Amino acid sequence: MPRTLFLSCLALAVSLLAAPVPKTTLTIAVKNTSNKPVENASVIVRFIQGHNLAKLGKGNTLEWEMHTNQEGSVKIPPIPCGKILVQVIAKNYQTFGQTFDIDEPEKTIDVRLNPPQSQYSAH
Repeated sequence: MPRTLFLSCLALAVSLLAAPVPKTTLTIAVKNTSNKPVENASVIVRFIQGHNLAKLGKGNTLEWEMHTNQEGSVKIPPIPCGKILVQVIAKNYQTFGQTFDIDEPEKTIDVRLNPPQSQYSAH
């Protein structure tokens, strides 16, 4: 009987390890405070942690850098569900950075970029 229990546990462990990692299709839409698309903004998406990072294995990209199109959006290739960091850098705008916990098969993140703040000098 113990051998049967061991084989059952082993089979369960193998099936869990073989289960696919849940992924999401992510779109980042970048606009300014006037609700106009921001073209050619640099969008960086960094995978921070997921439901099972060990299942990703070697050779999987955990960071992407792309630029927005004329509509101010970028589609990230399917990525593992979990916590991600999104950074957006664009000329004449404040840099945006925020973490998101993604657990849906498809997600659009709307980013609003603010104009730069005035610079002050103490001298």
